[in-house]
Amino acid sequence: MPSNRPREDRPIGTTYDLIAVGGGTAGLVAAAGGAGLGARVLLIERDRLGGECLWTGCVPSKALIASAGAASRARRAGRLGVRTGEVSVDFAAAMAWVREAQNRVAPHDSPERFRALGVEVVKGHARFSGSHTLRVNDREVTARHIILATGSRAAVPPVPGLDVVPYLTNETLFALERLPPTLLVLGAGPIGLELAQAFARLGSRVRVLEAAPALLPREDEELAAMLGVSLAADGVEILLGHRAERVSGDAGRVAVEARSASGDSVRLEGDALLVATGRASNVEDLELARAGVETGPDGITVDDRLRTTAKNVWAAGDVIGGLRFTHVADHEARQVLRNALFPFARPIDYRVVPWVTFTEPELAHVGLTEREARERIGDRVRVWRRPFDDVDRAIADDERAGMVKLVTDQRGRLLGGHVLGAGAGTMIGEIALAMRHNLPVTAIASTIHAYPTYPEAIRQASDAFVKSRFTGVARQVAGWLVRR
Repeated sequence: MPSNRPREDRPIGTTYDLIAVGGGTAGLVAAAGGAGLGARVLLIERDRLGGECLWTGCVPSKALIASAGAASRARRAGRLGVRTGEVSVDFAAAMAWVREAQNRVAPHDSPERFRALGVEVVKGHARFSGSHTLRVNDREVTARHIILATGSRAAVPPVPGLDVVPYLTNETLFALERLPPTLLVLGAGPIGLELAQAFARLGSRVRVLEAAPALLPREDEELAAMLGVSLAADGVEILLGHRAERVSGDAGRVAVEARSASGDSVRLEGDALLVATGRASNVEDLELARAGVETGPDGITVDDRLRTTAKNVWAAGDVIGGLRFTHVADHEARQVLRNALFPFARPIDYRVVPWVTFTEPELAHVGLTEREARERIGDRVRVWRRPFDDVDRAIADDERAGMVKLVTDQRGRLLGGHVLGAGAGTMIGEIALAMRHNLPVTAIASTIHAYPTYPEAIRQASDAFVKSRFTGVARQVAGWLVRR
């Protein structure tokens, strides 16, 4: 069995069992998993291990959201009998907290940790030099299997003026030291909305431009509209159906000219501009053609086993497009390991994938929306709701904005689940588990839930299905049994 001990003196031409290119979630999971299985693993990263999630995505954004949420709760504390006085935000201190959070998480993804696991870690830019070989730092390395996990970056739309006017993306936003008095945001997707609300709560005036006619079109329409109301209450102004046509300004001031679907024009001015209009896969400079690896509009082309057009090259994470979430990258990396290192490759399973928009209230999603379900099975769809306004714990916490919404067929088979509210991201796991194991909604209804908690709302929504079945003959029989 190959040794897992890291070595720094391997000669040029050394063959590995596995090379992972990219030190984000997918690359790290693949490297650690491969080493744990006894494979000889090389991990190549051109910058810092941890990838977008640690340095420009999940971790810093959630740390900033935590600061913004603390400010919001302090302003609302008087309703609960706590007098705080005027709330002020020290933006530089909030950004210092973001960096502290990153530094606390960073050891989990450090080169030292992965070397201790038996992974050889090299900092450098990898390029294919053949079907099984890569060149990195003037060194040529060969592997039986290569996993491409180079991630994604902020996609910048072709709006005239963006090539000369300074703007922010998630890759530069967290370096700010001063709060912009007015922040303009292009894009009302999850990243745009999360950061828009955070900056509004920290004290910026925030105006968001979104070309789509509705908020978060991948989400359940009813809950997305409710979220829009909450964002407006926080001072976030969202202009839907407005496409940016031109950007102008300089380092101190920026303006965006936009036009609505009906042809009306609007001009917004601000102190900073955040571009949050999607992601683009990092496929440049890899010289993929040398290995026969093809790309498409969303990134590297893979089959349902996550194999690229080159037999020994695989890909996982943001670089293949699709569902660009950290937990999906983790799932894909695990699947690649099984398929690359063991016989009988299996297709990746995306049937039950939860995701969360981390606004307040949070919006969590798994499965089909009501609209998608009705398009698929028509009038056999049933919908079961439990507003947080009727949930005891939400009332006690004064967190009444939101709802649990379960989408089923007429037999109670779960087709989708959606939660808008405090802790929605934690709650969605119960629904995802039920869907993953084909448990009917009655299984949730019959499960004891601790009181008083937010997940009780899931059981209460499930109860509505059970009560709907208690009609006709079933009700007559029950009445006879009670009165006999």
